[in-house]
Amino acid sequence: MYVQDRMTKNPFTVKREQSISDAREILKRENIRRLPVIDAHGHLTGILTEKDILQASPSPASTLDVWEISALLANMKVKDVMTANPVNCHPATPVEEAARVLRDRSIGGLPVVTEGELVGIITESDLFEIFIEMFASREKGLRLTALLPHVPGELANFAGAVRDAGGDILAFGTVRGSAPTNRMGIVKVSGLSQDDLLHAVQPFVQEVLDLREL
Repeated sequence: MYVQDRMTKNPFTVKREQSISDAREILKRENIRRLPVIDAHGHLTGILTEKDILQASPSPASTLDVWEISALLANMKVKDVMTANPVNCHPATPVEEAARVLRDRSIGGLPVVTEGELVGIITESDLFEIFIEMFASREKGLRLTALLPHVPGELANFAGAVRDAGGDILAFGTVRGSAPTNRMGIVKVSGLSQDDLLHAVQPFVQEVLDLREL
């Protein structure tokens, strides 16, 4: 799966010379948290976030009244507070790479560009939706969490045992385990009772950590 499959195409944008008030109104109206900043040719030049606007706004302890604050923001330009040359990605970037960049850079969204032109944006919310789908969170089934031996072929053996017992694997993933010798496996299965699922996978797991119906 690539960024182009999950990004928001033709996102809302602002220009460098627009006022902060204009940008804030777009964010509020569209219920979004960031706006790519583009030039007259649609090329990405920056990004403006709610946090940028908040930091540029007067402190709650300010003696300015609401009209003075509004006038101040109306006179401030997007270019004055935006992040120039923001981190971005290509449409063909794998979604897991985009997730890594967001996590490593502590940011919430990546503009998507092709030859400098803005074509979309992918955010942490888009990646959360992928996570929900990967773990079949909206489907009914048994969710088993177990420690699996970290050796070649064990995942195939585990999946085969579920299949042979008559179960249907809705989702299956692994993450770091408790030691280098194991992985934590999370599987969601339909078509089996809890007892049948446990009996099927018991020979292929080190320890069952949790089993519940969701």
